[in-house]
Amino acid sequence: MRLTDCHNFHDFRHLAQKRLPQPIFNYIDGGADDEVTLRRNSAAFETCDLVPNILRGVDDVDLSVETMGVKLDLPVYLSPTALQRLFHHQGERATAAAAEKFGTMFGCSSLGTVSMEELAKKHKTPQVYQFYFHKDRGLNRAMMQKARESGIKVMMLTVDSITGGNRERDLRTGFSIPFRLSLKGMLQFAAKPAWGINYLTHEKFSLPQLDAHIDMKGDTVTIGRYFTEMLDPSMNWDDVAQMQEEWGGTFCLKGVMSAADARKAAEIGCKGIVLSNHGGRQLDGSRSGFDQLDEVIQHVGNDIDVMIDGGIQRGSHVLKALSLGAKAVGLGRFYLYALAAAGQPGIERALSQLKAELMRDMRLMGARKISDLTRDNLRFR
Repeated sequence: MRLTDCHNFHDFRHLAQKRLPQPIFNYIDGGADDEVTLRRNSAAFETCDLVPNILRGVDDVDLSVETMGVKLDLPVYLSPTALQRLFHHQGERATAAAAEKFGTMFGCSSLGTVSMEELAKKHKTPQVYQFYFHKDRGLNRAMMQKARESGIKVMMLTVDSITGGNRERDLRTGFSIPFRLSLKGMLQFAAKPAWGINYLTHEKFSLPQLDAHIDMKGDTVTIGRYFTEMLDPSMNWDDVAQMQEEWGGTFCLKGVMSAADARKAAEIGCKGIVLSNHGGRQLDGSRSGFDQLDEVIQHVGNDIDVMIDGGIQRGSHVLKALSLGAKAVGLGRFYLYALAAAGQPGIERALSQLKAELMRDMRLMGARKISDLTRDNLRFR
């Protein structure tokens, strides 16, 4: 199977599975507990039908949107995700370059494998910094200062990961950083020698956002323990308000689900929220962002920019979210599979296909611009 054989989300996933050792593929692919929420994220879109309009003169279609004061050429952005150079040696460099080519936003994670400073210097496209809140308040301030010095304009605080989810696929293979694989996991790595050669012959793996502050390379701290021991489960609204004040710029909360929390975010001055369950990787059995979108929009849609992520596989999924009032839609696994399959060319092919779907579907919906999409275009089963 080659990149040219990839025509949709499932093709990229299949090629990524062929190229990655199974423990790493499962890290991308898996969710928490029974993975009910993971499956629901995509299934939620199947309960909603599009109702197109006709004869609207849709020769010219504008896909641009504005969210958190930033104009994007596409109504989708590349969500911040961790450990990208494990999936392909280009990692976040490929993600940022592809985002810039398509005129959209990308995120850099606290667990990113390329420094946010390098990416900000190289690319003009908007970059958000996904931040985890640590018990060590001095560490939080130091990391925010580094982001500010790097030129980051948007802080995206993740609020649904104060402790790690129970990802049983990773437990079975022993996947962790640094690697502590079970015998089964080691055999699965051995079955994909090309990945190992690629990993060893390129830049040494690192976590530059954290390496200056935390020893993540030794045997004392793994990714799992980072979530369970270093992040602060006592984080509350006062902490968020103080962090927002210290940041002094555009501030967004990622992981909001309830309308009450969305209202509180608006009241303390957040510019945006992302309705997200962390790709089904945290609380299994929780609602999908799309399931909650209408309720949240009804409560705060005029007061804060509402975005969603989770389960996006098609252009029609994006249009359904936009029709309910989302300002933009975050992509996660959608581009990670493409990254794993072929690096930057893979992400660009996936985004090119998604853009073509969006253009085609907008015409079929009778919509010339994103603001033409409304709830009247939807029916729920």
